[in-house]
Amino acid sequence: MESSDRNRLIIGGVFAAIALTLFIKSAPAPRPGLTKDEERMIVELQELKSEIRSRTVDSSVFQAVAKLPANEKKRILVTGGAGFVGSNLVDRLMVAGHHVIVMDNFFTGRMENIAHWVGHPNFVVLEHDVIEPVALVVDQIYHLASPASPPHYMYDPVQTIQTNTQGTKNLLDLAKRNQARILFTSTSEVYGDPKVNPQKETYWGNVNPIGPRACYDEAKRLGETFMYSYEKMHDVEVRVVRIFNTFGPRMHPNDGRVVSNFIIQALQGLPLKIYGNGQQTRSFQFVDDLVDGIMAVMAGDCSTPINVGNPDEYTVKEFATLIKELTKSASEIQHLEASKDDPAQRKPDIEKAMKEVGWSPKVSVREGLLRTIVYFREQLEKNGGKLVTIGQEPKKPGYLKGA
Repeated sequence: MESSDRNRLIIGGVFAAIALTLFIKSAPAPRPGLTKDEERMIVELQELKSEIRSRTVDSSVFQAVAKLPANEKKRILVTGGAGFVGSNLVDRLMVAGHHVIVMDNFFTGRMENIAHWVGHPNFVVLEHDVIEPVALVVDQIYHLASPASPPHYMYDPVQTIQTNTQGTKNLLDLAKRNQARILFTSTSEVYGDPKVNPQKETYWGNVNPIGPRACYDEAKRLGETFMYSYEKMHDVEVRVVRIFNTFGPRMHPNDGRVVSNFIIQALQGLPLKIYGNGQQTRSFQFVDDLVDGIMAVMAGDCSTPINVGNPDEYTVKEFATLIKELTKSASEIQHLEASKDDPAQRKPDIEKAMKEVGWSPKVSVREGLLRTIVYFREQLEKNGGKLVTIGQEPKKPGYLKGA
């Protein structure tokens, strides 16, 4: 990290802590449903409000953001906001001119993904686990918190389950108290190893409830159940997106996903490792398209689940060949033992997204891969030209440099 960046982070951290008070209104009287700790947190934050009155921030060091009228500017909570998808969503919300609170326990999220906003008066970082309740005043909640790659979510399956169930309940309680709309990022994994292709939202799936992926698949299914139970019982405004395979800048280099593994291996001239015969299919979307879809669903009127993915389907072997071509790599393709419960096919039906919120992907897989390859070249340069990829076994998140 450059010295100027490091100094900005240190100075920005001070302002970020102070800026948190911008999101808190006058301390309310004790309300039913809040614990004493939550009430105390609100009071303590109120006591900091006077500290921001005479302070200013040099906005020239940040990307330009829109200036919204007060009645259009929202307080938006993004859980998992330091992660791959979350940080790209945060950029869009910040540039649009909203107040953004990032909540992340940094299990898979990385501070470097959001460091460029630290110190901005519209931006706050809370290192907090959604499994624990939190008291905030917000207008919208994007719930993205959860490890999403198999090696990471299988590393601590109980934590993965709690994040998508108890964590989702905590955020629904927060939405209920604030009368805020909440969006839950579910997954195409709710379809399991599908018997139909492409997968429509009406398909109930084919999930192994006790397999190695169950901690994620079933937790996301139950997370959806929580959402619609709160909608029915408490009139909470809910939105659900089912995300299909996504790639792009800020992917964790050691997440074990097909895209990151293949690109890192190809750039280093290492064998591209395919688990199984490579005939299993995947549909890949660029992260910018996903962010467009998530925001469109949040703004739309449809409360039932919506698939967000690119129907452009590849076999894993075809995809490996494409990455070899784009990276101009001479890497060999190596086949390893297939992963348990690895879906044989994955392709979204996006008719509902097109009809209900006017969304469809705009970035081609080829174009998105070229932009992602640039990102991973930069990551390699920052790490001495070597990065280590991981396989499909459970693995604690970490940034692994080459030996």
